[in-house]
Amino acid sequence: MTSLDSALLDRTIDRTIELAEIPAPPLDEADRAARVEKWWVADGLDAVGIDSTGNVWGRLRDGRTPALVVCAHLDTVFSRAVAHSVERDGPYLRGPSVGDDSVALASISTLDLLVPDESARAIWALATIGEEGLGNLAGVTAALARPAAPVGAMIALEGNWLGRVCTVGVGSVRWRVELTGPGGHSWEQADAPSSVHALGRVVAALDGLVRPSGGRSSVNVARVGGGEAINARARAAWFEVDMRADTQLALDELVAGAAQALDGNLGPDIECAVEVIGERPAGSVRDDHPLVTAATEALAGVGRRASLTAASTDANAAHALGIPAIAIGVTVGAGEHTEDEWIDTRTLADGLEALAATVSAAVEVI
Repeated sequence: MTSLDSALLDRTIDRTIELAEIPAPPLDEADRAARVEKWWVADGLDAVGIDSTGNVWGRLRDGRTPALVVCAHLDTVFSRAVAHSVERDGPYLRGPSVGDDSVALASISTLDLLVPDESARAIWALATIGEEGLGNLAGVTAALARPAAPVGAMIALEGNWLGRVCTVGVGSVRWRVELTGPGGHSWEQADAPSSVHALGRVVAALDGLVRPSGGRSSVNVARVGGGEAINARARAAWFEVDMRADTQLALDELVAGAAQALDGNLGPDIECAVEVIGERPAGSVRDDHPLVTAATEALAGVGRRASLTAASTDANAAHALGIPAIAIGVTVGAGEHTEDEWIDTRTLADGLEALAATVSAAVEVI
């Protein structure tokens, strides 16, 4: 355990609770954005403002460009109907989004106090919209297309990932597939094509897809629906599928295989419409990249061994543009994407110190 100023730790914990109690479904984050903007102005960051997409920017350090961007996402997986309350249980905080990503957002401006005043490179803070679910990385994608300053590297914060250094951005393609056919009476027209039967064949074919070699991939049919009555051959059916891979080549192969599965299993008189409802690029940074080295050495400095991992984060958008990027955390926790999510605040001092050390080293080497 490191020994950071207790007032700074208390402020970060209080802000984590404050933010976690504000609902922020994907693409509906304005309330949280306003709160973060207010914090960063009060903290004395320069050039603080909300861009046309809804992201919050603030300059932590002036210096040469291209800049280092440290980002965390504003949105959560929870609707406004979910009770957004946080329970304190000794050193633990429990509640929706405490670790993903409230504590990360609450931590960013601590860098203004923890990073040396003289910086070799400009450092910008960024709070993004649309990272979760069908937000489709809308915020970070727009931010990198129209940045506050040219971007040379990115560190994405996922609050409860302390000890992880994510070097691989898992890409994904998500479809909503709608099937339609003539339908008919289940007895009188028993041989009429059924959209639900076609759906079953297609889903089975997707489940049996040969996975691309040379990496990890997955196919998940997450939601289904359709049919009109128990005694009717279905005229309409639909499903949503999530396809993922840890390289863009494998993802492209997976999507091509899924298209073939559709074409080969519809059957006669069944029509198919595919809507792309999500698309995230895959990418990676070398394990020996200076940005990765900065993060792993910073963790070693607080007595923690780094684990190099793969996940889908805001860093994916940077990978797609050839910008070096990693994702790291500031606390230990679990249960993300559930209402019982928790973080252990006893690990926050280590997390903030490692974050500051990572940033301080990164601006010297990127």
